[in-house]
Amino acid sequence: MVKLDLKLYRGYVNKEELIVFGHVFQSWSPDHYSLDRKGIKHAVSIIHMFRIKPLNNVPVTLKFRGLEVTTKTMDDGYFRFTIPYNKELEPGWHPYQVVCKIYDFGIVECAELLKPFESKLGVISDIDDTFLVSHSGNFFKKLYVLLLKNINKRKVFEDVVPHYQFLSKAGQESAQASNSFFYVSSSEYNLYEFIDSFIRIHELPKGVMKLKKIKKGISDFLFTGRGSHDHKFEKIKDIIGFYPTLQYVLLGDDSQKDPYLYERVVKNFPLNIKAIYIRQTTHKKKRKVEKVLENIKSMDVAICYFKDSSEAIAHSKKMGIA
Repeated sequence: MVKLDLKLYRGYVNKEELIVFGHVFQSWSPDHYSLDRKGIKHAVSIIHMFRIKPLNNVPVTLKFRGLEVTTKTMDDGYFRFTIPYNKELEPGWHPYQVVCKIYDFGIVECAELLKPFESKLGVISDIDDTFLVSHSGNFFKKLYVLLLKNINKRKVFEDVVPHYQFLSKAGQESAQASNSFFYVSSSEYNLYEFIDSFIRIHELPKGVMKLKKIKKGISDFLFTGRGSHDHKFEKIKDIIGFYPTLQYVLLGDDSQKDPYLYERVVKNFPLNIKAIYIRQTTHKKKRKVEKVLENIKSMDVAICYFKDSSEAIAHSKKMGIA
């Protein structure tokens, strides 16, 4: 018996182009496993999220406001629609639909895509140890937290939420309008539902999420979030290139490569980066990180290397981010 499952992610659109993406599986998609089980049952759910079977070369059809386009999945079950689109569309979130059919099995899923509100500001944030306490610098501690702490036990850094909510509304006059948020991480798409649910539970701004290529085995699971971070640079480059008239606030931490990655971003987009926030994850600030941030500051970008988010809030208010 053939099993078929489909997972969609939030897409985005500008005045000329529309982008949506997702995965097709021959197994349950990772979001079918409960996020609030306790102890070993939670660990089993997390492991199952990495025991998946993507389907290659399967037709998928996008339907959005009279538009109907078909493509096929890639080797890892991933598909992406990059479609010319210049029709009038009001700002905000809009539903889209993808249909997948193989043999006698068919499935329809819906998700949303973002048309940004009029704004001068975009926000791009890392996830692990930027707002979600993950201990990325300690392999065994990170694995312990991931496997044995369910979504209700995972922690957000103090004062992160008011800072992100401030950035979401900065410069907006309407209560309904907000600045666009993008979450870019080295966590894999296996953990998309976990991260999205965590963001929703803690009332962080709703945003488009760009993660690392999906993994499909237990051996891959052991190296979740590790390896090269070049994909983050490429995804940030795509976002800024897609919305080139915005200035961006970048948020990250010093546990891995964010300061060096953001330095590359500034060098590639010298007029687009307004401020960079780097969370200090150890007892002392790292001299190498300070040196990189000093170089970024010399390129006329505001820098805040902080221990507590209250410092970041004060910095944002003082510089009048809007």
